[in-house]
Amino acid sequence: MDTIVIKDLEIFAYHGVLAEEKKKGQPFIVTAYLKLDLKEAGTTDELDKTVNYADICELIREVMTEQKYDLIEAVAESIASTILIKYEPIKEVRIIVSKPQAPIPMTFDTVYVDIVRKKHIVYLGIGSNLGDKEAYLDFAVDQMNMDECIKVKKISEYIVTKPYGDVEQDDFLNGCLEIETLYSPRELLLVINDIEKSAGRKRLIHWGPRTLDIDILLYDREIVMEEDLQIPHVEMAKRQFVLEPLCEIAPYAYHSGYNKTVIELFEELKRG
Repeated sequence: MDTIVIKDLEIFAYHGVLAEEKKKGQPFIVTAYLKLDLKEAGTTDELDKTVNYADICELIREVMTEQKYDLIEAVAESIASTILIKYEPIKEVRIIVSKPQAPIPMTFDTVYVDIVRKKHIVYLGIGSNLGDKEAYLDFAVDQMNMDECIKVKKISEYIVTKPYGDVEQDDFLNGCLEIETLYSPRELLLVINDIEKSAGRKRLIHWGPRTLDIDILLYDREIVMEEDLQIPHVEMAKRQFVLEPLCEIAPYAYHSGYNKTVIELFEELKRG
């Protein structure tokens, strides 16, 4: 990944915990490292193959002057998320926000925060076996597309599958999604739980019938082992209704727990 650097952009703004800081304002210094693929821009010399540096500088100025924050941590977070949301080619940013006139009663050069944020590739399993199943799956896709921090990149075909477990219930309609998101695993879990609730999901019976079920299958190559969140999904390698649609959209996605691709897991499962 290549890097565009905007270094030491000075912007007068009104951020700080003290009332005086929000009233009088002070200069802030911003440096931005923007990660994207610049190969095509370099070989074609065409502006539309890269991003306009002046536009990004103006965007940073707007973020810093349209709202007053207590913390430069919040300023940096807002700059990072705004750039990543607005510019599709930019996959990662490093933002440094410096406050050289911070109200510190000592001699110092500056204080600053330095954050790195990126877009994450995540694979989700979706399923329904109550009511209008296809409509519930489409609802999940639509709700995610309405969230500015999520972009649905690929959608598998929906397949009819037998229910998993011992509970008598109707067949499921299942599919998989590839999304690009700014959310952390924990933040994403909260978002998809809200979408499930909006679809009338009630968690009454383990592996029981449901209007909408959304599972985080893979999140980059991260491994998360928490009481209510396990990534990669602990059961996905055993479930054809997960691996089959996932193979359609991401056969070479990597399962960090098994150190195998999705298609390798699927072939193993079919062999029994």
